[in-house]
Amino acid sequence: MAINNDIADILVIGAGASSAAFCWSLSQAGINVVCLEQGGWLPQNAFPTTDPDAQLHLQTDFNFNPNVRKLPEDYPINESETPIAPLMWNGVGGGTIHWGSHIPRFHPSDFLLKTQDGVADDWPLTYEELEPYYDLNDRMTGVSGLNGDPAYPPKPERPCPPLSIRASGRALAKGFDKLGWHWWSSDSAISSVTYDGREPDAVGHLRSSAGADLNYWPKAVNQGTRLITYARVREILVDQSGQATGALYYDREGNLQEQRAKVVVMAANGVGTTRLLLNSKSVLFPNGLANSSGLVGKNLMHHPTGVILGIFDEWLGTDEGARGSSMLSQEFYETDLSRDFVRGYEMQILSQGTAPLNAALGGTQGERVRWGPGHHQEFQERFGHIAGIIIMTEDLPEEHNRVTLDPEMTDSNGIPAAKIQYAISENTDKMLGHGVERAKEVMDAAGAKKVLWSHQRRNAGWHLLGTAKMGEDPATSVVDRWGRAHDVPNLFIIDGSIFVTGACVNPTPTIQALALRTADYLKGEGRSILE
Repeated sequence: MAINNDIADILVIGAGASSAAFCWSLSQAGINVVCLEQGGWLPQNAFPTTDPDAQLHLQTDFNFNPNVRKLPEDYPINESETPIAPLMWNGVGGGTIHWGSHIPRFHPSDFLLKTQDGVADDWPLTYEELEPYYDLNDRMTGVSGLNGDPAYPPKPERPCPPLSIRASGRALAKGFDKLGWHWWSSDSAISSVTYDGREPDAVGHLRSSAGADLNYWPKAVNQGTRLITYARVREILVDQSGQATGALYYDREGNLQEQRAKVVVMAANGVGTTRLLLNSKSVLFPNGLANSSGLVGKNLMHHPTGVILGIFDEWLGTDEGARGSSMLSQEFYETDLSRDFVRGYEMQILSQGTAPLNAALGGTQGERVRWGPGHHQEFQERFGHIAGIIIMTEDLPEEHNRVTLDPEMTDSNGIPAAKIQYAISENTDKMLGHGVERAKEVMDAAGAKKVLWSHQRRNAGWHLLGTAKMGEDPATSVVDRWGRAHDVPNLFIIDGSIFVTGACVNPTPTIQALALRTADYLKGEGRSILE
C-alpha cells in the first residue's frame, strides 16, 4: 500500500453535484482540498445526437442504470427487492451528467412536516436559512427562469431568461388554464443564453450541458482542488480516538493507496455513502462508521413517478430546444386531507419530441409501439405528436426502506456491494393514483385524442435520499444541522443522504445549497476542526 504523506485539509469522497459546489467554495478560500472519484471526466462532446448509434448508447454504455452499463468504474447494486431501480452516473459530475436540468427549490413547508402535517420530522433548519445558498447556486449554475411564480416566495431576478415551453407546453397550458390550475415556466439549470463562457444547450449531445463538471468543477480545479479520478474508495480510516484520518482507495491500476486528511467529507449519494460507511467497520464502529443510531442506510426515499402521455393531432415537434422539464404545475403540492393522503406531488411537463428509436420504445412512459399490422401507423401517430406529464410524488421516510451490504455481491475490487430493500407506501400509492387521474384531466382538457399512462415507473430511481438523516438528537439522526456526524467529529456528509424529508421536487439545488452552507461553516464557525 502506498501512503500519501500530504495531509489534506479536507478529503471529499465523490465528485457529483454536492462535492462540486463544496470544493469550489472551499478552494476559493485557499483550503487544501482533495477529492477522490471512482470514475473519470466525460467529454463535453460525448454521445452526439447526430451519431446513428446515439440512442443505442442510452440502452447500453450511457444507460442510467449502472447494472446495465457495467463500466469498469461502476459497482453493482442488488435491486431484486425494490420496484424502483437506482439510477446514477459514476464519474465527475455524478448524476448531473444525465440531468434533465430541472432545478426547483423546496417550499418553506418542506422543512416543517412534523409541525405542519404531523408526519416525519422537521428539519433542524429552515428555508430562510438555506435561501441565500439557493440564490448563490442559481448564479453559479446560470439558471434560466421566469420570476413571479406564485407557488414560491419571491426570488432574485433569474440569471437567464426562461427557456421556451415549446409547442407541447403550449398545448398543455391550454388544459391547465381550462381547469384553472397552476402552471409556470420551469427554472432550468440549462442557460438559455451564453452565460459564464458556456453556450446555450443546442441538444447536440445526449449528456447534459448543465452538469456540475461544466460549471463548478473547472473553477474548483483551477482554484487548487486536487481531483483524483478512477479512485475507488474501500473504507474510511479512523484512529484510536474515533477521529477520521483519511481513506483507503484503489487507483486505476488496482493498487491500494492511502490519502490522509484532517476532515473527511462523504458525497457519494444515498446509496454510495451508505455503502462506504457500512464497509468502514472497526473495533470502535463495529456496525459501520457513524452508525451508533442504527440509522445509516435506513429511511431511503425516492420520488416515485407516474408518466402520462397525450397524443395530439397537431405537430408538436421532435428535438426542438433544451432537454428536461419546460414547465411545471404545483397545484397539488401541499397537503389536502380531503384527498385521503398526506403531502403532495409536482407535475413536470416534458417535451416528448424524441429520436425515432426512443419514440418507438415508448419514451419516458415505456409503452413500445407494437410490432405487426398497424406498427407504422401507430408510430406515425406518436412521433412528434406527444406531450408528457410526469407525476413526481413525495416519499415519506420509513425505516424499512433501506440500503444494506449485499452478503455475496462485490465490485471488481472485492468491496461488498449495496442492496436496496424498498416498498412504495400506501400513502404514496394513493398520491400516484390521484396524480395520474389529474394528469388525464389535463390531457383531455388540452384536446389529446389518446392518452397513455403508467402508475409507477421502475426507471425512477434518480433521487437517493435520507439514508444518513440530519437532526439534533444523536439517537435519532446520523448528522447534525451542518452535516457533521454525531459519532465522528471530523466526518461530514453533504449529499442527499442527510435529507430529513424529500419534498416532491428534484433535490439537486437543495443538495448543492446545503453543501455550500456546510462549506461556509467550515470556513467560519467550524474552522477550528481544520486546525
